[in-house]
Amino acid sequence: MGDGRMNGALDDSTDTQEKACDWRKGMSDNVAFALLVYTALQIFVTIQAMKGGSHSVLPYFALVVLVAGIIPACRWFERRWVNIPDEEATDPALSGAYRRDQMLLWLLAIGLPFLLTMFFKGISAAV
Repeated sequence: MGDGRMNGALDDSTDTQEKACDWRKGMSDNVAFALLVYTALQIFVTIQAMKGGSHSVLPYFALVVLVAGIIPACRWFERRWVNIPDEEATDPALSGAYRRDQMLLWLLAIGLPFLLTMFFKGISAAV
């Protein structure tokens, strides 16, 4: 009886390790979380820009542009990985490419709200 539970625990552990190595699911999860982080940052940064005395419509325009621009970019990352065949989905040789795309995705999700808000604030100050 104890062996059955131990084998079940080992099977669950093996299943978890196999799922964690599936590049398709991993990138899909990263895209979902990156979109959440991006959206939260963008709302926060836009609200802060509006509190800073910017009474123009520019922060709202920046928010629309940023939301419209990030979705296709995230879909591009996801599409690159979702369409790989089953045999390659857990191939360790893809680790470097996966990490590169993962890093680019997160740099985009975290950096873009700040960069573009500063850009739009600069335009607003110049006008």
